Amino acid sequence: MNEGNEVITERRRLTRNKMYRFIYDSRSPVSKQQLANEMGYSLPTVQQNIAELLSAGLIRPGEIQKLTGGRPAVGYTVEDRVRFSVGISVSSANLRMLVTNIMQEELAYKTVRIQAFQEGRIGRQIADELDIFLKEQEIPEDRILGVGLTFPGVVDRERDTIVLSPTLRMKNISLSALREPIPFPVYIENDSTSGGVAEWRGLTQEERTEDFVYLFLENGIGGAVFIDGHAYHGSERRSAEFGHMCVQPEGRLCNCGKKGCLEAYCSAYRFTRDLGISVEEFFEGLKQGNREYEALWSEVLGYLAIAINNLRMAFDCNVILGGFVSAFLEPYLPLLREKVAALNPFESDGSYVRLGRYPTKAGMMGVAWHFTKQFIDRI
Repeated sequence: MNEGNEVITERRRLTRNKMYRFIYDSRSPVSKQQLANEMGYSLPTVQQNIAELLSAGLIRPGEIQKLTGGRPAVGYTVEDRVRFSVGISVSSANLRMLVTNIMQEELAYKTVRIQAFQEGRIGRQIADELDIFLKEQEIPEDRILGVGLTFPGVVDRERDTIVLSPTLRMKNISLSALREPIPFPVYIENDSTSGGVAEWRGLTQEERTEDFVYLFLENGIGGAVFIDGHAYHGSERRSAEFGHMCVQPEGRLCNCGKKGCLEAYCSAYRFTRDLGISVEEFFEGLKQGNREYEALWSEVLGYLAIAINNLRMAFDCNVILGGFVSAFLEPYLPLLREKVAALNPFESDGSYVRLGRYPTKAGMMGVAWHFTKQFIDRI
């Protein structure tokens, strides 16, 4: 094929890709006439591309209901089960696994309690549990795009390692050793960065142009920064390590070995490891008026407000709270906003503090999106 034909072929592919994306982003079936009118293509061009997308099994016909009666027009929608992506969250105590379809809708979910991860065998442990999960859910392996893994740690792609994972109490975990036992393409990312991606995906097209900071509250604390619709990673890919901001000099000892970090004051470990109970038990006791829990929660909210105010001062944008701890925050959000506003020298309203859309599964959804996006980009 000469260069001119290659250019024409790529141009045709891009046209088909744009048409697929238009159908993908539509909330209801789209007719050929709609595609022609709204995208500016001729009907013959639309018909040709629709035929190719149907032949590839990427879209399916549906009906567009007419309010005035008469025969419904034929519309097209995405074939949502053409491929699947898997997201797995690795934490100190368990694996959480999730399967999504091409529309990023959850199809299956499972939590597996892990007594202890064995350094050097983490990849094998993940592969074994994943195999059981996929067989239980009858997910066809030949339609899996890939497996995304999230870790509570700093991912160094140049060195192909997770440099440090304080909550797993491990250093220099080999990414290739994690990938090798898993029989699918594997993508590995920081848990809070992946959570930020999921929250960004959940925004409207207009909202995606707005900057925001994501604060991820789990056994560890991290985050993500989105500027002009793009994640900011930093020169060493260590941006948004908010859990290791110092909020109390010479304070509590953190998992990282330093003192006074936000993570030492506001992570889920304040309720679980320190009190010997689950997060659910803590918030149930708090609701029932347990004085010890109330005192601890007041302290946690105070330090969380300091962190949020610091983020507002640094980035001057909305702060979105995510991670499984955020699932319990709604009753306390007004009080938290009051505490944040009291610290802010410029504003008396803390409404820029918001709860994320995906409190418990954001990391898994965000890392699974890596493969779904690749698939869509290549159509």
